Amino acid sequence: MTSLVLHPLTSHQLEPILHLDHLCFGGLWTQEGYQRELASPNSILLGIQDADIADRLLALGCLWAILDEAHLTILAVHPDHRRQGIGQLMLWGLLRAARQSQLSRATLEVNANNQAARSLYEQFGFREAGRRRGYYSNGDDALILWLSGLQNGNFLQKLEEWDRQIQHRIATWGGKILKRC
Repeated sequence: MTSLVLHPLTSHQLEPILHLDHLCFGGLWTQEGYQRELASPNSILLGIQDADIADRLLALGCLWAILDEAHLTILAVHPDHRRQGIGQLMLWGLLRAARQSQLSRATLEVNANNQAARSLYEQFGFREAGRRRGYYSNGDDALILWLSGLQNGNFLQKLEEWDRQIQHRIATWGGKILKRC
C-alpha cells in the first residue's frame, strides 16, 4: 500500500521540486524562483510524497495570497502518477490552505486545450471568466478560471465531501492518505 503525505514544502526539497517541474513543465521555474517562493510569506507551496520515498515528489502545488485571493500558479503531478486522484488531493490541499489563510476566492489560468486539467478544476467548481489569446509559448490560449465563496460554510462542507471522494478514489488503487498538512 502506498501511503501519501500532503505537506508544506521546504528548501531542503529543492532537488525533487526542480525534478518534478522539469518533468511536467520542462523547467518552468528556476531554483532561484522556487527559493523565492519558499521564502515568501505570500506563497504556499505544497507537495505530495509517498511516505516511504523521501526524495521523490508525486505532486507539487503553489498559490500566491494576493489581497483576499488565492492565485494558483502551479499544479503538477508526476507523469507516472496521473489519473489516480493525486491531482485532486493537491487541488483540495491548495483550496484548504486558501480557506485557512482567510482568502475568499481562487483563480488560475489553464491551457484551453488541456481537457484533463480543465475537468479537474470544473469538478471543484471553478468557472471560466475570460480567455488570454496566444498566452502560451506554443500559441495556445489560456482560460482564466475563478472560484468564489471559500469562506462560506457550504464551502467547508464541499471540502469535506471532496476529501471523502478523494480518499475513496485513492483507495481503489491501493493508496492511503496518511497525513494532510
